[in-house]
Amino acid sequence: MTSKTLLLPAATTTLGVIGGGQLGRMFVHAAQSLGFRTLVLDPDAASPAGLVAHEHICADYLDEAALTRMAAACAAITTEFENVPAQALDRLAHSKPVAPAGSCVAICQDRADEKAHFGASGVACAPYAVIDSEAALAAVDSALLPGILKTARMGYDGKGQIRVKTREALAAGWDELKRVPCVLEQMLPLALELSVIVARGRDGTVVQFPVQQNLHRDGILAVTQVPAPGVSPALAEQASAAAARIASEMGYVGVLCIEFFLLQDGRLVVNEMAPRPHNSGHYTINACDVSQFELQVRAMAGLPLNPPRLHSPTVMLNLLGDLWFDAQGNEREPAWDRVLAIPGTHLHLYGKASARPGRKMGHLNITAATAEQAQQRAQAAAAVLSLPTEW
Repeated sequence: MTSKTLLLPAATTTLGVIGGGQLGRMFVHAAQSLGFRTLVLDPDAASPAGLVAHEHICADYLDEAALTRMAAACAAITTEFENVPAQALDRLAHSKPVAPAGSCVAICQDRADEKAHFGASGVACAPYAVIDSEAALAAVDSALLPGILKTARMGYDGKGQIRVKTREALAAGWDELKRVPCVLEQMLPLALELSVIVARGRDGTVVQFPVQQNLHRDGILAVTQVPAPGVSPALAEQASAAAARIASEMGYVGVLCIEFFLLQDGRLVVNEMAPRPHNSGHYTINACDVSQFELQVRAMAGLPLNPPRLHSPTVMLNLLGDLWFDAQGNEREPAWDRVLAIPGTHLHLYGKASARPGRKMGHLNITAATAEQAQQRAQAAAAVLSLPTEW
């Protein structure tokens, strides 16, 4: 499609999203707030995004009839998760603007391709080796151990990963992962986990949110702080420049999140990227003058991408299904009234009918006039919810 494609907000213009999870739900809300009609393609009849969209096509992502129907109904199409089949995006791109492109999503779906792209962009990542055969396993440099063995495809939130310290453990780990293609990354001494969210338009315009400082527990994001308390202006500029290069090198269109590690020796290395809005950017709904989801809408519609402004220091707490169970495993409803009594708290629940441990059920944004005040309020909210209060 032409780079000059422009879709003005109108109730007669439909924007489509493949995927019906919480990211799709928040995309739908952002598109609707601008006046667009929305359509979701997802096989789950009760998907969070499908429940709030104007239209929900309940079908598999590769269902030919469903894709034909989506292409006919939508003026432009995006995705809300990286494991959507890239060929579905390619199929839709024959007739409608798709952002991000299937080729970009395909890079993000394969850790080996992803790391090769980082190298092509001139951005350092952890030393690694691709393991896709017995010969490749035998050729692994022992200097990469101890390391983390990760499936090359379909891994997220810590899934498909095994820590290995010896060659024997590496071989056993590859067996445990069913000998699918994997990437072994050298374990590095980490100081902080960071992320940068960029939005890039079809005309090459790139805008970014501030660097975000993240804390993961059991492989799942738990806390995001902005401004990042452990990041100097020089480091923030380095991370932002690297993120912009990674996006531009792909010719990316849309919202992209790049995760980084700050090492104990002060070096910055890129970890991975997600071709969509990201959990670490959920704070933007309440703390910025434009959210990551509105920028997703603007990028796919060809609308202007204004540099986002952080107007309030913020802390984001991820809300997992564990909160809906007491210590004895009995179901309960979290004390939202006590949480919302804390000034500056903004609760976002995703409309999921049932909770289970580890399932992302919502998030809590806490804003304040100062970073210190946001931190104090977030700790108070965490205490009410029986979450760890130190980060």
